Amino acid sequence: MPAYAISEVEMKDAAEFDAYRTMAAQTIARYGGRYLVRGGAAETVEGGPPPKTIIVVEFPSMARLREWYASREYAKALKLRRTALERRLIFVEGVPVAASGRSDPDRT
Repeated sequence: MPAYAISEVEMKDAAEFDAYRTMAAQTIARYGGRYLVRGGAAETVEGGPPPKTIIVVEFPSMARLREWYASREYAKALKLRRTALERRLIFVEGVPVAASGRSDPDRT
């Protein structure tokens, strides 16, 4: 079942942010992740404060997502992240894919 890393970020340093982004993207690809959302226009429709920059990365499984986050490769990017940006990071499981290739409508 797929899993998602959802980040809400605020840039602290532009040059370090770019370096972090490059490093993170390389490690994400190595662990089978792919970007679904990478900072496009966001609009608050209901509740809460206005969104910051939103990033959504899909991984093949929660295990693979956690493996990426704990990896030696990502640790280098994570160290840079601390000075490059502020972030709220959430891991969430996706909906199982049925044999037909569609999401399971009965799972909530």
